[in-house]
Amino acid sequence: MVKLPDFNIEEVFNVDDYMYFYSEKLTEERTQKEVEFLVKALKLEEPRKILDLACGFGRHAIKLAELGHEVVGVDIMDGFLEIARKTAEEKGVNVKFMKGDMREINFEEEFDVVLLLYTSFGYFSDEENFKVLQNVYKALKPNGLFCLDVPNKDFVVKHLSPYSVLEKGDDLMIDMSSFDVLTGRMHVRRIIIRNNQRKAVEYSLRIYTYTELSEMLKRAGFKIEKVYGGFDGRALSLNAPRMIVIARKT
Repeated sequence: MVKLPDFNIEEVFNVDDYMYFYSEKLTEERTQKEVEFLVKALKLEEPRKILDLACGFGRHAIKLAELGHEVVGVDIMDGFLEIARKTAEEKGVNVKFMKGDMREINFEEEFDVVLLLYTSFGYFSDEENFKVLQNVYKALKPNGLFCLDVPNKDFVVKHLSPYSVLEKGDDLMIDMSSFDVLTGRMHVRRIIIRNNQRKAVEYSLRIYTYTELSEMLKRAGFKIEKVYGGFDGRALSLNAPRMIVIARKT
């Protein structure tokens, strides 16, 4: 088994830094378009019970609840859950937000739909990642649908830049990335310079090809229904940045 670098989720996804650097990127308009895609791809015209796994600060969960769905949002980060609960209350919608580790959730045939979006899958070993898929399968009702949104490995490898920079005022978030072809993992060293202070964290992400991911899903019991290359509904191709798989519990 390949030994992974220590993954401190509290450091890598520091809530204050994340919201500071990404809030302008994760706009209301973007979320609305993504939810419109989910409604169409998952046929969510009628009210459904939905699990938003790794829900973050609840941007998809709250939108779906506004459409009349019964939504449970699970995340491991207290800070994101606090923001999500506050936003839901302000908007007057009811979403059950819970703290939980996707490797340890224990729902059993409770949901019509499970969502795992925005590169929330792949941070663990292959064995643990597969356990996540098994947990999702168990959480779904028979014939339920799973939507998994991850980077498209073929696109990532082709377009990988050794570094990327997010700039906000005088503050910087710098990601220095490399890809290990032997393990299929992207390694990232992140440096944040904010308020004249510097800190660095490291993490790695397993990025799967469609072939690898579809085999894992099938092994967990799923049947692939459809695959897209982005929230605009494009087909998966070498030039598609995302891989969005719709799978059904058989």
